[in-house]
Amino acid sequence: MTDKGTPLWVFGYGSLIWNPGFPVAQTARARLLGWRRSFCMSSIHHRGTPEEPGLVLALDQAENTHCDGLAFRVADGHESATLDYLRERELVSSAYLETRQTLHLTEGGMLENVLTYVIDPAHCQYRGDLDLETQAQIIARATGGRGPNDEYLINTADHLHQIGVPDAELAWLVARVAEIKSR
Repeated sequence: MTDKGTPLWVFGYGSLIWNPGFPVAQTARARLLGWRRSFCMSSIHHRGTPEEPGLVLALDQAENTHCDGLAFRVADGHESATLDYLRERELVSSAYLETRQTLHLTEGGMLENVLTYVIDPAHCQYRGDLDLETQAQIIARATGGRGPNDEYLINTADHLHQIGVPDAELAWLVARVAEIKSR
């Protein structure tokens, strides 16, 4: 929980960028050091099933890396409801860990204590071992409760492009998944 009067900030690096699901009072481009955006989490609920898991993005800790995304300040008075919502959405299978991180703002300055969901590398849904081709093959065929896995990939890549955050791996995956699906 946040202290009364202390703003709640949330870091978005994947679907939160295009579908935060909570009232946003302010948005800022931000960078998280020591973590990388990666399709390293098997999705058995939202973008896949237990029988045919998809993949979703997570933050995977790695030296000399960073992840660019958006910091969202939750609208005043909505902090508790937002925490409840995000915990239901992001912690559905306990593969994510709820952490607090320090972000570096693109416009200068830092934000501390930012709510950030990262992958638990000890969880059975962690798939940090997959190369890009394998990721593309999985994403091209998986569908879950929130729709096709490739829709998630394309929406995230498009919105990153719109906010000026290039991601070469996502761009490659978009092209490769389209090629796979065109066969």
